[in-house]
Amino acid sequence: MDWTAAFQRVYGFLQRHEMTGWMLEVFLVVCAAAAANMVLARILERLGRQTARTRNVWDDALIEAARRPLRLLIWVVGIGFAGEIIRHDTGAALFSAVPALRTLGVIGALVWFVVRLISELETSLVAERQARGESIDLTTAKALARLLRVSVLITGSLIALQSLGFSISGVLAFGGIGGIAIGFAAKDILANFFGGLMLYLDRPFAVGDWISSPDRDIEGTVEDIGWRLTRIRRFDKRPVYVPNSMFASMAVVNPSRMTHRRIYETVGIRYDDLAVLGRIVQAVETMLRARQDIDTEQTLMVYFNGFRDSSCDFMIYCFTRTTQWAEYLAVRQAVMLEIAEIVERYGAEIAFPTRTLHIAGPVAMQAGEGA
Repeated sequence: MDWTAAFQRVYGFLQRHEMTGWMLEVFLVVCAAAAANMVLARILERLGRQTARTRNVWDDALIEAARRPLRLLIWVVGIGFAGEIIRHDTGAALFSAVPALRTLGVIGALVWFVVRLISELETSLVAERQARGESIDLTTAKALARLLRVSVLITGSLIALQSLGFSISGVLAFGGIGGIAIGFAAKDILANFFGGLMLYLDRPFAVGDWISSPDRDIEGTVEDIGWRLTRIRRFDKRPVYVPNSMFASMAVVNPSRMTHRRIYETVGIRYDDLAVLGRIVQAVETMLRARQDIDTEQTLMVYFNGFRDSSCDFMIYCFTRTTQWAEYLAVRQAVMLEIAEIVERYGAEIAFPTRTLHIAGPVAMQAGEGA
């Protein structure tokens, strides 16, 4: 598009209609804002391509966060100057609010830029850590990003109010008085908010952890910890939304942070094999201590622990090194099969429920029975 020819046509139109005064000035300001927007868009596009080649995520986040707020800032400033020209030349009362609106627009664009920068840095830093295979606490990262965004929004709001002529001390005093009324009216919302804050500070669990509660029918993987609700995905894939205030009054078990998994089994052999029970127990303990997937630094016990109705029982108590469920099941299966082989090696058998009937003496049949 030939911008010079277009400008000449519009300028000729204004001259023919004798509107070369403030209308021409407004037109020039709007054209300048549009041209500055186009130039800025191209500059940011080139900078974005250059920063994408580097490994530094800060410059990428800065360019991406600045794209829209900077273009908005140019339009706010341009339209603000155009409004000032109209107010100065026409004296219209409607345009007396232009300076205040321009100031609010500038503050809004700056706040928008900082909020976008925080979000971009959060996403980029987390992605960079994960790409390098480093561990990162997603819950803490999200909490810090949210706290920073809220702080920026509150600060921007206070600056905007002050620019409009409001007393900040008066606003804060009103907020203190109004906070009491709001606290009574929205105590559940505030309870959930502070409950979420305690979750971020105490960190009993994080996003991705498997948790359960013995007090409630809640068990699954934590997907999101919000300011009001925590979303837990059950193992049947149904989501559960738990208000954060509930975590202050219920016990939470976090199996994701276990250091070991336990094998606790009881094996019974027949009473006929009681003579070899001691050797079987000793062989099972030797086998467990020789396995690399059993942590012998933890409690490891194999003992004969009781006479039952149909068996003589011995217990196996030990811990695996792995905490992964599938790996644990494989280790447990291998251990149980080796125990069965040991029992068979000593000529014994694993007991099953039986009942022996002892008859004290011959039972005399009465006359006429059995005929």
